[in-house]
Amino acid sequence: MLHVLHPSTAASPNVRASGFHVLVVCTGNLYRSPLAECLLRQRLCEARQAIQLSSAGTGAAPGTPMPITAASFLRERGADPSGMSSRQLTKELVENSDLVLGAATEHREAAVRLSPVWALARAFTLCEFARLVRAEDAAGVADPAARFVSLVRGAAARRGAASAHPGDDDIEDPLGAPPQELGERLAQIEDVVDRIAAAVRTG
Repeated sequence: MLHVLHPSTAASPNVRASGFHVLVVCTGNLYRSPLAECLLRQRLCEARQAIQLSSAGTGAAPGTPMPITAASFLRERGADPSGMSSRQLTKELVENSDLVLGAATEHREAAVRLSPVWALARAFTLCEFARLVRAEDAAGVADPAARFVSLVRGAAARRGAASAHPGDDDIEDPLGAPPQELGERLAQIEDVVDRIAAAVRTG
């Protein structure tokens, strides 16, 4: 059961007053990162005051609307894609985030290049973070923002001890993929989001 921080509850000293900020990154900010953003927002809707979600692209054409196929996928799952449009990844976006989740290794690396000191321990690929995250790292922590802080620390600490095969942590771009492959890649994003959200909600 997810417990939301109320104004009367003292915030963790490691959580900003504005909450915990998650930034999801892909290339065009059309499929992978906005899908993960919207699905995470839906899965963590009870914590919307404590967890802020956004997305960006390393090669985005700002203002491009989400493709119909992606929007339809979200609506079928009860998520709201309204108002979604692409924006370019910037250093400011990275440094205003507490966790950066890249669709692929190249996106994680792009965030780290923009702000090495800030992003190195806070940037993962989506699949990598889902593989490394453990709910027990936030055992006894009820506030979802504070839970996220603990989960990121735990995932960063075990990163070197839990390696994956090259490419295993990457989600391929659904843009231009045949219908079957498109569906598989969108389902992969949903599965990864579900695993992350489950760790945040447990408490």
